[in-house]
Amino acid sequence: MEVCGTHTMAIARAGIKRLLVPDIRLISGPGCPVCVTPIEVIDYACRLAADNRNIVVSFGDMLRVPGSRGTLENYRPRVVYSPRDALVIARENPDRNVIFIAVGFETTAPAIAATILEARTLGLKNFYVLPALKTIPPALGYMLRRPRMRVDGFILPGHVSAIIGERPYQFIARRFGVPGCITGFEPAEIIRGIRNLIDQIATGRARIANEYSWVVRPRGNPEARRLLSRVFKPAPSRWRGIGVIPASGLNFKRTYQVFDARRRFKIRVPRAAEPRGCLCAQVLLGLKEPADCARFGRECTPAAPIGACMVSSEGACAAAYRYGDNG
Repeated sequence: MEVCGTHTMAIARAGIKRLLVPDIRLISGPGCPVCVTPIEVIDYACRLAADNRNIVVSFGDMLRVPGSRGTLENYRPRVVYSPRDALVIARENPDRNVIFIAVGFETTAPAIAATILEARTLGLKNFYVLPALKTIPPALGYMLRRPRMRVDGFILPGHVSAIIGERPYQFIARRFGVPGCITGFEPAEIIRGIRNLIDQIATGRARIANEYSWVVRPRGNPEARRLLSRVFKPAPSRWRGIGVIPASGLNFKRTYQVFDARRRFKIRVPRAAEPRGCLCAQVLLGLKEPADCARFGRECTPAAPIGACMVSSEGACAAAYRYGDNG
């Protein structure tokens, strides 16, 4: 299983699945942050954006993710490339609440933590963050504990690993006997990772290998991890279509809860069901391929997406649709 959505897209773009013998099957995992953001987060953000007293700020890939009553794009949020851009908007609009939608994994979380620390230094009273951050290792543990999951090895994400290092994955090999390999995103790097996993399986010695050592250090990025631990704490988190995974989210520590949009804006959003017939949840867990969905490529396309996996540029369905790569 390639965990990372960037790996999913790179594998499809390079046609790597078609190069492998039938005994080797690649399946996509839940490493697309847009795909696993719950519908309730989208609905909450839409409610915020509908109020003229608020300015909702988001990365562009969140705009077209389906909520229960439309998408955030309908409310014309501000699109930014960095969470720090939201601080500029807050300073330029002191009479309005500026809410940044914090979606991502360990890769983007340190920049968001740094932004919150800067907002505190500036004394901003109109800047808030809607926390929807998630962490990868607990999700891997969740999958390995599920009886239906049959993963022989993990291609581990290079970007996330650059932050957290190798240690957080060690339980995969030690507790479950499943090998893992951190790789980069070029085709040759991915193929080296696949070969590493095959060698581990053949010898029966599971470990966490690092084929991306020029980027990923064993301890990751200590400064980025310090930022995370200063601002955030692990918390249960709901993954779209999957459910609640313990300790897989990041919530604010008490000192920084003044920036928590959920504490400032008391909006009740009911839990929403996934679109009928959408198989995104099963695709994210590697239980189904995009082409297994009856709506894939027919009713559900990048131009008219039904599920989040078709919206995101890192989604398995978007990759399969664009490159016709379903293994």
